Amino acid sequence: MSNPQDDNEISAVTPAQVARLAEHGIYASATELDPDAVNLAQALVATLKGEADSALLTPELRQLTEQVQARATLGFPTIASHGVELSAFTIKLHGDEPRPVVIVPAGWTPLGWTIFAYAYLQLALRGYHVLAYTPRGIGLTFPLIGGGYHDAFFTSGGTVDVAGPKDRLDGSTVIDYAQQHLSPSKIAFLGESYGSGISQLVAAHDPDDRVDAVVAFSTWGNLATSLYDNGTRHLAAVEALVNFTGGPEERKFDADTREILADFRAGRNLDRVVAWGTERAPSAYTEETNDRDIPTFFSNTWHETLFPVNQVGEHFERLTVPKHLNLWIGDHAAPEGAGLSIPWSGPNLPVEEAFAWLDHHVLGASDGVPEWPAVNSQIMFTYRTETDPETGQNVITEPAVREPASSWTEVTTSTEDWFLTSVGSDSRDGGLAQEAETGWKREFTAGELTDATAVDAIIATGQAEWKGNPKTYATDKFDRQHLAVWTTAPLDATATGAARRVRGVPELTLSIRSSVASATLVACLFDVSADNTARIITHEPLTLTDLTPGEDHTATWRLQAAAYDVAPGHRLMLVVGSKDQLYSDALTDAGIDSSTTTVTSVDGVAAVLKLPLG
Repeated sequence: MSNPQDDNEISAVTPAQVARLAEHGIYASATELDPDAVNLAQALVATLKGEADSALLTPELRQLTEQVQARATLGFPTIASHGVELSAFTIKLHGDEPRPVVIVPAGWTPLGWTIFAYAYLQLALRGYHVLAYTPRGIGLTFPLIGGGYHDAFFTSGGTVDVAGPKDRLDGSTVIDYAQQHLSPSKIAFLGESYGSGISQLVAAHDPDDRVDAVVAFSTWGNLATSLYDNGTRHLAAVEALVNFTGGPEERKFDADTREILADFRAGRNLDRVVAWGTERAPSAYTEETNDRDIPTFFSNTWHETLFPVNQVGEHFERLTVPKHLNLWIGDHAAPEGAGLSIPWSGPNLPVEEAFAWLDHHVLGASDGVPEWPAVNSQIMFTYRTETDPETGQNVITEPAVREPASSWTEVTTSTEDWFLTSVGSDSRDGGLAQEAETGWKREFTAGELTDATAVDAIIATGQAEWKGNPKTYATDKFDRQHLAVWTTAPLDATATGAARRVRGVPELTLSIRSSVASATLVACLFDVSADNTARIITHEPLTLTDLTPGEDHTATWRLQAAAYDVAPGHRLMLVVGSKDQLYSDALTDAGIDSSTTTVTSVDGVAAVLKLPLG
């Protein structure tokens, strides 16, 4: 990534670059922003600061900056807060008319507040003052020859508190600054990812209860279970985050946080890690949020790899405030990332609906928000696509279906039991049938990665899903030596002749026997078409410890929620393996290369997949 302080390295933004970002998203990987997205943000900020040596922006972006500059005064302050300096950006609209402010804590990104400069300009045109800031410790830090470091202008001082108590205090200090310098009529917080968690936490803890509304994109409810759930550590997500702060770990985190990270990686002192994560969980402060009656808007994805969907849904359901939850196809930040960063040829619904929420709750607009359903779910993968002959990639020609619901729990209206059986439609596999069968067993060698993975890459796989290109799996390549597989017969049409509507949280019960004292099970549920290719519906790992080798142990765990239509004639396939690149696994933790796992259905406890329907 180029040095964003050196505007000699900023090139002119072209319409083709903007179009490509709109089509493919702003992330090159989980730990890298697309270079064109970086360049666009740098070009916008350099222009706003008056430091651009030449015209860097497209006509549309140039017009946007000129419109805002004609209506407002821009500032680039640093805000002193509890021993550190926070880099900030302000837009103060002209005139004496009282205006609300939208405060935007930056996400977990090396570009700090600059990456969403486009969104701040859009908010200003809607009638808001804006105050964006980089949370402490976040932002690019450059090593100096001979030792030491130099921070980019948008980098904030101190070390990353990971949405801890210091970040909550900083948020209140930023509100103080906004009140002093912008005199807002109301105060809203809007954040994506890291900024969304901070937004919820500041709203719940500000001593003077000054936050009037919150927008939380790609957020978490419970940070503890986002990192460690069902006995399994989400290692890849944490490593991606650690590598995306903008500098080396020893510079970005203090000794206490580095110790937490070391314990998490090693799988030790996990009670302490959970307590640390719970302190940073908005769900731990539901009572405070409810008492303050803070209108809160959530926007998340079904195949989220950083903050899985179940914990967000559970947090949402416990809130009694005015609230709304959008769930979209894709992974972390895919739906809103580009909409907050670049112009679109049409409305970016994830962002437009969030702005409408703010318009109603802080601007007082009569825009229909009170009539919205509490939950609106986009259904995988009901969009229509055409193949681009130049790229070979699908292009969405008709958006995916969205379904309203009055609450998170009412997404599911019934359940359907699929019992694991000895023989399926493929002679290599077990079956999924609607009558229970016990006494069978299926055995595999644990300890190997297989093609039955949740994603190819954090963010990137889900970003492709969002744009119409979900990952296709060749189920014939699933290595049955290292997996157990169960499949239904081709599914009949439902009573209405339509697809089978998976809606909610599947639950899996089975018995296992391990040759060693611990085992990890990674369950993946697939939709398999007639040509044996598949798309993933959902997944979830489970790690069991303190097993008695050779003895049966029955376990039940919940997979992540899904909204997915399985077409008539397709089959459901349940795959259980021992390893996925996203997660810790019991054998690696124990220093064991391989073991034998036997899945069975013991007398009296049928192995069953409970499939939620809606």
